[in-house]
Amino acid sequence: MLEIEKTIISLDVINHKFTCNLDACKGACCVDGDSGAPLTDEEAIILEEIYPYILPYLSDEHIQEIENQGTSVVDSDGDTVTPLVNNLQCAYTFVENGVTKCAIEKAYFDGVVQFRKPVSCHLFPIRVTEYTRFAAVNYQQLDICKAGRKYGKETGTPLWVYLKEPLIRRFGLDWYTSLSFDATKIDK
Repeated sequence: MLEIEKTIISLDVINHKFTCNLDACKGACCVDGDSGAPLTDEEAIILEEIYPYILPYLSDEHIQEIENQGTSVVDSDGDTVTPLVNNLQCAYTFVENGVTKCAIEKAYFDGVVQFRKPVSCHLFPIRVTEYTRFAAVNYQQLDICKAGRKYGKETGTPLWVYLKEPLIRRFGLDWYTSLSFDATKIDK
């Protein structure tokens, strides 16, 4: 484990190679799971505010589910998450050329909204668990990401490097600079 500020980082984040391979996994992380994407309280408010701008990117079925459930829901663990369609797929998704993609992120890249997507999605397969005195930063190794692990090995890209942007988004540039310094020492 590595400690930076008020975080404890699993060495798996440093030692494992990973590069997402959407062509292989087809966006399975947006479909496969026991709940919707974890949301912060602030993100739940943002989704409610930007929902009208996301509508053109969603199918009628997904719109109906969001209208029925709400722009965010509380799951069985008491966590605020995105709603699901058929208790499986995130309601904020669409399929393009056989790949499940994020409608929020599509709207962001189209310049329609300023919110890219929930930080939990942006960080995946890193998961952050908040505790009273620190946050645990772990690599969640799921079968759906086998292609990402294989591609990461081929490219030689460490997980922490691949997820630089969302790690900075979540923890800040100073934190990431410290991670980079420590990870480079560990990797030798």
